[in-house]
Amino acid sequence: MTQAKYLPSAPTKPVAALPTVLGALHDPVRLEMVRRLSNAAAPIRCAALYDAINKSTATHHFKILREAGLIERLTIDGQTFQNLRTDAIEHALPGLLPSIVDAANRAGAPLDRAE
Repeated sequence: MTQAKYLPSAPTKPVAALPTVLGALHDPVRLEMVRRLSNAAAPIRCAALYDAINKSTATHHFKILREAGLIERLTIDGQTFQNLRTDAIEHALPGLLPSIVDAANRAGAPLDRAE
């Protein structure tokens, strides 16, 4: 069995300033991509990160998330994956990612009871 080879596909940008990061996460499609990456806690194949959009639109969303420094594109055994830069985000904006992902998880969860 061979060991997977992780190759960054592009230089990684630093995590952007808070307004840029919040702007990137403001879009529901990008927020869902980040939520899925965070919950997986591992690189994920690109197509597993979106449902109701086409590939070119997904590419646009990935670019915005990369430019904000939130994700990086990896090539693993010849296939393209996206990876959430959890440590870099936590270092630049402490507590932001867990709070946003937790809120997104709760918003997507069915309500157990009426309040």
